[in-house]
Amino acid sequence: MATGAAVEGVVAGLGVAVPLGAIGVLLLQEGRRGWAPAAGGATAVAAVDGAYAAVAVLAGPRVAQLLAGHESAVRAVSALLLGAIAVHGLLGLRRTAEPADAPSPGSAARAFVRFALLTLVNPTTAVYFTALIAARGAGTRTGATAFVTGAFLASLVWQHMLAAAGALAGAKLGPRLRRSTYAAGYGLVAVLALRLAFSG
Repeated sequence: MATGAAVEGVVAGLGVAVPLGAIGVLLLQEGRRGWAPAAGGATAVAAVDGAYAAVAVLAGPRVAQLLAGHESAVRAVSALLLGAIAVHGLLGLRRTAEPADAPSPGSAARAFVRFALLTLVNPTTAVYFTALIAARGAGTRTGATAFVTGAFLASLVWQHMLAAAGALAGAKLGPRLRRSTYAAGYGLVAVLALRLAFSG
């Protein structure tokens, strides 16, 4: 059970991390200014993702208990919510505006704080994890821990890959690759929505 929960956490973590929005582009640009600040920013983004997953795990079981006997409705609503997130993200591919320039370089600690604040103000991550956990039910403490750990590690690896890519490439990511990764990430969200819709 713990292994399955960990795998679900990894998929969920990738689903929220892979879409290359403003934060991802800022990480790439931060990497151009040095590995240390980019790594600090990457760790901050993953830490907030993990924190949101943990909060969702704490609240999700209570929500599931309140909605006991209505599991099918919960799965349907969660699937619709995740589907809406995926559609909203994919529709963002139609927008062509470029993100603002990355902030001035600084220490790893300052980058950590900056990227943590930028990620915290995005409510989509919290809604995303809460919908997943509510649909999964209470589960076990071991399974919950494995889910959160999987989500955190998946996000951590991806964010550090972005930081490393920025540091090694020394140039902005091309629009075609940016759109491809964005579509792939929200495609994972869509897959999760479909799994919920047709499970049970």
